[in-house]
Amino acid sequence: MSILGNRVVRTEDPRLLTVGGTYVSDVPLDGAAHVTYVRSPMAHARITGIDVSDAREAPGVLAVVTGADLQLPPYPLDFPFLPATMPRPFLATDVVRYVGEPIVAIVTEERAQGADAADLVLVDYEPLPVVVDPDAALSGEVLLFPETGTNESAAIPDDGTQIDWSECEVVVRETLTNQRVAPSPLEVRATAARWDGDGRLTYWAASQGAHPLRDLLANVYGLEPAQVRVVVPDVGGGFGAKLHSPEELLCPWLARLVGRPVRWVETRSESMLGIPHGRAQRQDIEIGGRRDGRVLAYRLTILQDSGAYPRIATFLPNLTRMMLTGTYDIPQAQCISRSVLTNTVPTGAYRGAGRPEAAFAIERAMDLFAQEIGMDPAEVRRRNVVAPEAFPFTTRTGTVYDSGRYAHGLDLVLAHADYDALRAEQRRRREAGERRLLGLGLAVYVEVTSLEGGTEYARVTMLDDGRVRVVSGSAPQGQGHDTTWAMVVADRLGVAIDAVEVVHGDTDLVPSGGITGGSRTAQISGNNIWQAAGAVAERGRELAARLLEADVADIVLDTEAGRFHVAGTPAVGRTWADVVALAAADGEELSGEGDFTQHGGTFPSGCHLAVVEIDRETGKVELVRFVAADDAGRILNPLIAEGQVHGGVAQGAAQALMEEVVFDEDGNPLTANFADYAFISAPELPSFETIHVETPSPRNELGVKGIGESGSIGSTPAVHNAVVDALSHLGVRHLPMPATPERVWRAINAATSARN
Repeated sequence: MSILGNRVVRTEDPRLLTVGGTYVSDVPLDGAAHVTYVRSPMAHARITGIDVSDAREAPGVLAVVTGADLQLPPYPLDFPFLPATMPRPFLATDVVRYVGEPIVAIVTEERAQGADAADLVLVDYEPLPVVVDPDAALSGEVLLFPETGTNESAAIPDDGTQIDWSECEVVVRETLTNQRVAPSPLEVRATAARWDGDGRLTYWAASQGAHPLRDLLANVYGLEPAQVRVVVPDVGGGFGAKLHSPEELLCPWLARLVGRPVRWVETRSESMLGIPHGRAQRQDIEIGGRRDGRVLAYRLTILQDSGAYPRIATFLPNLTRMMLTGTYDIPQAQCISRSVLTNTVPTGAYRGAGRPEAAFAIERAMDLFAQEIGMDPAEVRRRNVVAPEAFPFTTRTGTVYDSGRYAHGLDLVLAHADYDALRAEQRRRREAGERRLLGLGLAVYVEVTSLEGGTEYARVTMLDDGRVRVVSGSAPQGQGHDTTWAMVVADRLGVAIDAVEVVHGDTDLVPSGGITGGSRTAQISGNNIWQAAGAVAERGRELAARLLEADVADIVLDTEAGRFHVAGTPAVGRTWADVVALAAADGEELSGEGDFTQHGGTFPSGCHLAVVEIDRETGKVELVRFVAADDAGRILNPLIAEGQVHGGVAQGAAQALMEEVVFDEDGNPLTANFADYAFISAPELPSFETIHVETPSPRNELGVKGIGESGSIGSTPAVHNAVVDALSHLGVRHLPMPATPERVWRAINAATSARN
């Protein structure tokens, strides 16, 4: 019996819940000094002077550094095709472009001394006009980089697609706001750097990928990759926001300057002002079709807020376009976008990265269309989803979906939740005029994971003490890799999962690796580890054949018993210990490497149903029920899969109901800490009801797809659709996110006044 597909408790958890993890803050680093950054209090201003003389004389200060002191190349772009004419400095020298931009770096003996010294730095500013609204940024009246003549950082131009709306009996148009949110990982950004006597750099980081970071550091500091060691210890959440930043990459320069190791750990307020924000798309949707429920055309026009500097979010509308039509077979579709700079925190790849934005747009569009034709939104979806026999299915934007059963997921959720009974209860409450309104919201989503596929380093080695070592190029931030890889190896080799040790996150111990992001690891790393273990098993059969004096073709590895025997004679066998001993006698290490490359991404899908209750007197929304059917191909460990879905649903529901980063017209952040930013917690969430659907992907041997972002993709539109549905009988057609009590209360009162 295979261990794969079973609910196996995470092997990481006993350590994390008892001894605790080892994070960058915990790494022993003798003599380490501490880095503090002086940040801009203004969103847009010219720096006319910096006086650091008093700060340099403050107690414990080892160095005070301005941008003029640095001898470094420009801060590297996330992608080579981003505009180099809008460069981001490590430390602002001439102009600051958002509140929180670092201007001065201070190195001190003790961390508290850095804050005291920072208060002594005097910066003179000449205020410049501020633009925080992306529409205003498009006008070019205020330019962040005047020499470019534009704030536009990227675009998906009109490709000339001519949508024929003439056959549409109904056309609906609406403007949506996929608001800016803060990733808020449990562990803030943190890094440490040390130069060794031989000129080699050792760098610890709360990062989502050790090897890309190593290569980046080598490029910045003019080193060969072998001269840089990057260690990624335990990481308290990433969500796409922990790739790299100027504050982190500057630490090696500061360590070399003061001649000792340095460590930087930001505060929570710094994190709210510095870590890349997510989403920040304005979406204009147009959807048309017949009154029988068939959708014929869809257009999405995006305005992406890139923040003050072009980072990965500038590119994300391309992923939104990639998933434009979602799970639906829509004959005509088009996506146009523009990305612009504003005097706000730069935006990045928050959990889902462009795909939640696509799902929100199409799922709101489907509900608006259903409302316009007077048809239940579940039925409209059923009539438009791609049929199972149509796979592989090519969308109108050229995306090729590998597999899926979209209607099946929808039917499972409706049956599990007793959708008809919920609708009946909704009608009863409305007819009775009850105070607590009931709303139901659906989302039938699809996303892309692992994007263009690729490969990942994996090596499996049988050790002479009976243990198995897995060396993996992917490093986790809470995803449970140690457990998953142990399960894959245990299934392939017939060993106990607690006999498997996993090595990752250290460029000296792992030859190569990528990032853990885009829900790529189970399919890319998982299949490479599966192959590596398979190579070990095959070599084990060859060695066992010698021990059993039989032909290799007749040797069977009994994974139930963890031993080799000749086919048909299981009574006589040899253990892994026997095989490893023979290999050792031959001077051989019994190991194997994976050789799997996935061509193209995989496309997980699912259906989410949210049930909300709204107090019509106060506008308070309560999420009372959430049912999620997620299809991530073959599920290796349902427990871990559910954990990923639960975390994503919580983040998606939070965006729908409460989370929003807000700036005033002068670019001042009004949500710079958790006292002002409505961070969701357990009391605001119900116990989620999860259903597993397994439609294996044909693009890898294990048949797996990603699931790390699924929860955040389906939940936001489902919850928001539920809120609007609860108010629809009052005449509410749409409501901006987040559906805060005040916003809902105002919508109820406006609708009531209009009816009266």
